[in-house]
Amino acid sequence: MPSVSSPDAIISERPLGETAAAPLAHEAIHDTVVAILEKERRGPLLDVPAGEGALAARLLKVGFEVNCCDLYPEIFRLSDVSIRQGDLNGELPFDNRSFDYVTCLEGLEHIENPQQAIREFARVLRPGGTVIVSIPNILNIEERLKWLLYGYTSHFKPMTRAHVARLRAEYDKREEIAAHVNPIGYSELRYILEKYGFQVARIYRDKPKSNAWLYWPIVMLIRLIARLTPANKRRARWTEELASDEVLLGGNTLIVHARLSEVQSEI
Repeated sequence: MPSVSSPDAIISERPLGETAAAPLAHEAIHDTVVAILEKERRGPLLDVPAGEGALAARLLKVGFEVNCCDLYPEIFRLSDVSIRQGDLNGELPFDNRSFDYVTCLEGLEHIENPQQAIREFARVLRPGGTVIVSIPNILNIEERLKWLLYGYTSHFKPMTRAHVARLRAEYDKREEIAAHVNPIGYSELRYILEKYGFQVARIYRDKPKSNAWLYWPIVMLIRLIARLTPANKRRARWTEELASDEVLLGGNTLIVHARLSEVQSEI
């Protein structure tokens, strides 16, 4: 098991058979992550934010040594599984190079500083380690049009004081669980990953949009413009990725699978 820098782990004492952990992310996202990791050798894995523990439960079943961390560990529901309190905006309570894998679903869009989170993932991962992160797909064709028409996307509506007050009441002063405050897209995420030594292996969508056919004329125009763009500019601006099925025709969530360089300097 990985060494940690603090002994203050919380062990859930909920009896077996009590209410199962509910996924805070869409089930299709969990399905995709499990499908990716099932093909990998087993090893120590950090799930942050762990939420109630729904993803951790599935990863435990397929043989990973799962360690959990969350800003609000009191909502964690898994029995006999330790969880540590940690803030993705700060330093996570784990030693350098403790894990082979990090999963971060429904996390980066909820925090002030995604760069700090990715920097921490690079610190706690061993060289060659894997990170899987999800972000709301603000660059699919439907969301691009909503941004054009309304000035905001489905996932990042204006955070009025009244809306924040409702979230605080609904989530017992834990509004960070539900508040989307950082509209990070594929380009920004890839830049941050590469900055801290990661290489994107593949991108996935949770599921195709059922009404994507409505936007095909615009999609074809975008792809035609992309094809007419000089090759060097396409490479420099990640044009093919931004016009891919996963991004342009993706669903609500983009899932990014990346690996940390084998040659890693101290972060």
